Amino acid sequence: MAKVLVVYVSTTGNTEKMANAIADGAKGAGADVALKTVGESSVSELANYDVIAFGSPAMGAEVLEEAEMEPFFSEAIGNLKGKKVAIFGSYDWGDGEWLRVWEERVKDGGAVFVDSLKAHLEPDNDAIEECKKFGAKLA
Repeated sequence: MAKVLVVYVSTTGNTEKMANAIADGAKGAGADVALKTVGESSVSELANYDVIAFGSPAMGAEVLEEAEMEPFFSEAIGNLKGKKVAIFGSYDWGDGEWLRVWEERVKDGGAVFVDSLKAHLEPDNDAIEECKKFGAKLA
């Protein structure tokens, strides 16, 4: 059974809804799942998980949330070599550039990139189902 950590930051609740659905999907597929905000997490605990799904909304000019996720991820990337990593988040405008840039950072850091998922604004029922499938894939 895979141990999956879903760690996220959410400014409006949209990414949090995605995180909850991803965790539900992974649990439903048999994974041992921990769901935490960045503030509840530590970089040192990442070693305890087989798969880590990071979630962040796009901010500003399509960048990671800067107060919590950017510093956390920047510190974490050195500890992700060989780890399976997925990324997800919600956005308002643009085309998801922040997710593509983040994916490159994951790969450049030596992690095994699993997948990415984005939702425009608040995830609707279809997006929530996609999140659950995404979570099941992580298990």
